[in-house]
Amino acid sequence: MENRKRNVHLHVMVTPDELAAIHERMTEAGISNAGAYVRKMALNGYILHIDLTPVKELISLQRRCSNNLNQVAVHAHTYGVYPEEIDGLKRDYEKLWSEVSKVLRELSELVAK
Repeated sequence: MENRKRNVHLHVMVTPDELAAIHERMTEAGISNAGAYVRKMALNGYILHIDLTPVKELISLQRRCSNNLNQVAVHAHTYGVYPEEIDGLKRDYEKLWSEVSKVLRELSELVAK
């Protein structure tokens, strides 16, 4: 083994299901040599870790806006609508769409990488 270019052995245990998934991905990639595939993925592959904190904030904002809209609808049905309530809803929706735009920009930058 001293004359080999790759003379260090790496041993990895997998389940039968994991092995089947690896073989399926090898086929999709057009690679028939498992060692070459594992080496290529270990050296050049990547793992996506997605921080969903901005999405959680969007969900919170959306819930607040929905709740406010429901309250205004009930109030409008009972007493009529006040301009201040409409202005408050507009501000909430502007904040919501600002956050949506920010998340979409971050996702587009992530995809572009």
